[in-house]
Amino acid sequence: MAKLKKRVNDMEAFRRMLATQDLKATPQRIAVHEVMMEKVHASADTVYDAIMEKGGCKITRASVYNILSGLADAGIYARRMTSSSKMLFDVNAYRHIHLYDTRNHELMDIEADDLLAAADMGIRRRRFRGYKIDDIEVHILCHPTRKKLI
Repeated sequence: MAKLKKRVNDMEAFRRMLATQDLKATPQRIAVHEVMMEKVHASADTVYDAIMEKGGCKITRASVYNILSGLADAGIYARRMTSSSKMLFDVNAYRHIHLYDTRNHELMDIEADDLLAAADMGIRRRRFRGYKIDDIEVHILCHPTRKKLI
């Protein structure tokens, strides 16, 4: 079971979180986190494109991926695999449910502890021969019923 972690809401909290993991608050990590705070769920490519659009920080696409992976390894972010096999990073590393928009390929957070508890209870009662459950992630596949409001 994954540890419960809270969202890193501001830059100062992010800097403290980095310090607890012996990571420096480099301009590149700060730039990545600024984009992730806006996007919440994003691929490395999306984060890289947003940083390039803003300008001001020199960083490579590979560095963005490495920073996101390092932050996920440290438990500051989480990795989320979509049903279309795309890796997204999530600034909310705590356990929660996602709606996955199958048309726009976007994740949206759903705070529904009762549903998460029901899924946990139902799955953990079962035995899967030859496997041990590490964690349970719930992604509800959906599509918009009307045009997206802008």
